[in-house]
Amino acid sequence: MQILDARVRDLLHHPGPFALRTLRQFRANQGLLLAGAVAYYALLSIVPLLILMMIALSHVIDPDLLLATLSRYLEWLVPGQSRALVGELASFLHNRGTIGWVLLVTMMFFSSLAFTVLENAMSVIFVHRVAIRRRHFLISAILPYCYIVVLSLGLLLVSVVSGSLMAIGERHVEVLGHDWSLGRLSTGLLYVLGLVGEVLLLTSIYLVMPVGRLSLRHAFLGAVTAAILWEISRHVLVWYFATLSQVSRVYGSLTTAIIVLLSLEIAATLLLLGAQVIAEFERSGEEAQAAKALPSRSFHT
Repeated sequence: MQILDARVRDLLHHPGPFALRTLRQFRANQGLLLAGAVAYYALLSIVPLLILMMIALSHVIDPDLLLATLSRYLEWLVPGQSRALVGELASFLHNRGTIGWVLLVTMMFFSSLAFTVLENAMSVIFVHRVAIRRRHFLISAILPYCYIVVLSLGLLLVSVVSGSLMAIGERHVEVLGHDWSLGRLSTGLLYVLGLVGEVLLLTSIYLVMPVGRLSLRHAFLGAVTAAILWEISRHVLVWYFATLSQVSRVYGSLTTAIIVLLSLEIAATLLLLGAQVIAEFERSGEEAQAAKALPSRSFHT
């Protein structure tokens, strides 16, 4: 605990050297290349994953509410392109009766690719753990589908809560003769719900994806770092695509795919950068423990 407190104090007092060390190690691990691989497979996985979640959850909740929730929170992942994705989901959901077993198995396979590649990318960043202990291949095979189930349950919970918050936003309260709409309160609560969900999702990724056991505090630290950086990047992307971007003139009909891929690559970069923050925090702890044990060993010799 004293070592952990010393590391936290050192990080708060001298964030610059820690940030530079983290960026150097991220570059040494070819983090941008890993992020590109994660983003590419995420692009392949996102539509099949969402379709499977929609098919499963539409049996227990109104599909229109699910689509509205996805439209709102997909803006966090692919700014400005959620409408196109939700349109494809609505069309597929309308024709879900034509889905055969072959297509279902194919979608299950592609929906898991992003998680598999992300796990491999994490193993590069947390190489100091992999050198000590490797994960059984059956766990790696089952892990993506467990995550799909967890994400489905999370979407169900968020849909129910956001539906209630939207209903609150349509109400009015009369105070001292003035009629006050609760729409702004509802919008703020929906934003907080999305931000909390984002941090929880990132924390779970940092807890589960790397090999070995990770401190909840470390996972939360990496999640908050990645979430803050992504919130800044997301608003910059929204502003850029709305004002300066000429991507539609260059790519034409491929514009949606290019923008989604770019957004996913930036998100993957920040996700892996958060993991690198955790890895550097762990390495600094190992170095502190080794330095503390060294004098006692030399004394006995």
